[in-house]
Amino acid sequence: MQEKGNILDILRKTKSAVKENDIITLKELSNRTVHTSSIYQDSDNIAIAVIVYSLSKILEREKFHEYPQWKIFFKNFLINIDKAISSLERENLTEFTNSLIKIRESIDKLSGNLKNYIQDVFRRASINKASRIYEHGISMEQTANLLGISVFDLAEYAGGTGIGDVDLSVTKDIKERIKIAMNAFQK
Repeated sequence: MQEKGNILDILRKTKSAVKENDIITLKELSNRTVHTSSIYQDSDNIAIAVIVYSLSKILEREKFHEYPQWKIFFKNFLINIDKAISSLERENLTEFTNSLIKIRESIDKLSGNLKNYIQDVFRRASINKASRIYEHGISMEQTANLLGISVFDLAEYAGGTGIGDVDLSVTKDIKERIKIAMNAFQK
């Protein structure tokens, strides 16, 4: 587990944002974990990024709230986020990881359309976060393995976003570089 303090902050703010239905904050919190995930390739950071981003997408779709099982899913999420926070504070990483797993498993207890919708949101969130990690320079295969998705799904998504189209060899022309260097020495 890398950056315990950052993860605790993210989890606490996630719980608050979920209660307030603050979708923008959830997306921002998810993005905060992507950088750490890219550096350390820590599965817990990656799981948090996917869970938080998925929650933002789930809360965005207000029709989900109308399903009778929504309240059960929401209650289970809050219980498990509290357990994750508590276990991380006590530095019980096994219990922390189990709390994250239980959040994902709570989806399996749902039925019908709500289960299918939420599973699809989590799958798409995994692909989205994988593309962001890939954007940070981790190989496509390694990124796909970290998130448990196929290289094909990641390649298809990343290809549509233009992530791989960035030409890193493009630089300023020689005159501009000399001008910048001269300015640096004049100060």
